[in-house]
Amino acid sequence: MRDTEDMRDMDQDLELEHQPVSIQTYKVLKSKLNLLYPAVIHMNAPLVQHKINTTIVDAVNKQLHDQGFPQNPSTDVTAYYEIKTNERRVLSLSLLNYAFSGGAHGLTIQNSLTFSTETGKSYTLKELFKPGSDYIAKLSVIIAAELKLRDIPLLVDFKSIRPDQDFYIADKSLVVYFQVYELAAYVYGFLYFPISVYALQDMIAEDGPLGKMMY
Repeated sequence: MRDTEDMRDMDQDLELEHQPVSIQTYKVLKSKLNLLYPAVIHMNAPLVQHKINTTIVDAVNKQLHDQGFPQNPSTDVTAYYEIKTNERRVLSLSLLNYAFSGGAHGLTIQNSLTFSTETGKSYTLKELFKPGSDYIAKLSVIIAAELKLRDIPLLVDFKSIRPDQDFYIADKSLVVYFQVYELAAYVYGFLYFPISVYALQDMIAEDGPLGKMMY
């Protein structure tokens, strides 16, 4: 009987772990700005909720500033977000910001945030891996091979990712990506490289967001 109760408790814990956090969309509509951004709501830990939402708002404001809004009166901005992972106490999302200031076309920038919904911590790429892991070399080799396979003409010779290369987590993959113009011409947009967590499991920090995707 006790074993059955223990198993039931384990099942309940597992179910709770996989539950997503609640997301609310906020909208800002005014002259030359159409902005949608997310906030986590109804969390049992108000300080964690505040920490996550403050980080999101700071990132949204930085994007607006980097795109020249409202400094440049001719800049027209449309911004939105995409949820990539919302389970296993991990929230990973992308903030996208398109700005047009005249010319042939505008420019979209994308920044992603990956949080522990237990602590509110926002993770850097380096923090997904065990201390001392040569994650830069490992990811760079995988991406170089994929670039060659896709036969994409590059603006620069690709040698290595940046230590803080843009990324998000989706399903059981780490998705490393490059901004528009960072590697290739505008027509190619963002270049995305999904990498299975199992290809990286020897260096993944087990208690980090990628570690949680492995089970």
